Amino acid sequence: MLMKEYRICMPLTVDEYRIGQLYMISKHSCEQSGGGEGVEVVRNESDIHPQHGRGQLTEKRIYLNSKLPSWAKAFLPRIFYVTEKAWNFYPYTITGVNVSFFPKFSIRIETRFENNNGNNDNVFGDTPTPADSVSFLDILSDPIPEKHYVKSEDLSLWQSSKTDRGPLEKGWRDDHRPVMCSYKRVQCSFEVYGFQTRTEEFIHRSIQDILVVGHRQAVAWLDEWHGLSLEEVREYERAMQEKTNSKVKSSQNDTGPQVASRPAFFRSISATDEHSLKKMGVTTAVMSDPSVSSVPHSPLRLNSTPE
Repeated sequence: MLMKEYRICMPLTVDEYRIGQLYMISKHSCEQSGGGEGVEVVRNESDIHPQHGRGQLTEKRIYLNSKLPSWAKAFLPRIFYVTEKAWNFYPYTITGVNVSFFPKFSIRIETRFENNNGNNDNVFGDTPTPADSVSFLDILSDPIPEKHYVKSEDLSLWQSSKTDRGPLEKGWRDDHRPVMCSYKRVQCSFEVYGFQTRTEEFIHRSIQDILVVGHRQAVAWLDEWHGLSLEEVREYERAMQEKTNSKVKSSQNDTGPQVASRPAFFRSISATDEHSLKKMGVTTAVMSDPSVSSVPHSPLRLNSTPE
């Protein structure tokens, strides 16, 4: 298991970002969905967590059919969806990603938001993350893949007309007010001999891209969501989830060529046959008997459980 802590600062307050986070995730998910890939929201409702009490539980299926590197495709010939389950106890959240038939793969993300510039070395209140496992991600200057660059989201050019913030300049994290930090403790595990280190490092690189792009968008879209109430942004969230689910389902039912409106950021794993599953250490005896399985056998396609 590879664990890292990421700290991402933004020129916002924690109270503001409660609205901005919900807006950004909903819009971002809709933009990256299409062509049979994207994010399907299965449930989004208030629920009781056994340890943390009442929170907002969101369960998603993340479909990706073309985003694995070539070395992974050698033993994962087709892509399946992963299940994401997120508990929101703002300003603390827990997110888990898994595949039900493949327990050797998992991602767990704990997040806490604070009004500071990332200087809290024990934000989770248990054991401080070793310094060499802490990375500051800069939404202004950190490089992102060229295909994800959008000029209107470039924070060196951005300016908010509603709040008179921006553009950001070098060293902004120490000088700008307001400033907040998103602390994320990320643990990923891919316990497959010969692939563990490479895959876990790949997952962390992908997560870094997700975090930089997502937080840039939350800031760049400030004028779109600033001033919304929690009820208004929840209504926007519901409308966007319906639109996103419709895009994902209609694409899957369309056999014609599709091109996603935006590159998807999430990665997934998959398997299509018994031979591939055995390579990953998955028992397939039950799946090989059609009398005890309703899963189609050509190709084999397995559904993950809710996150």
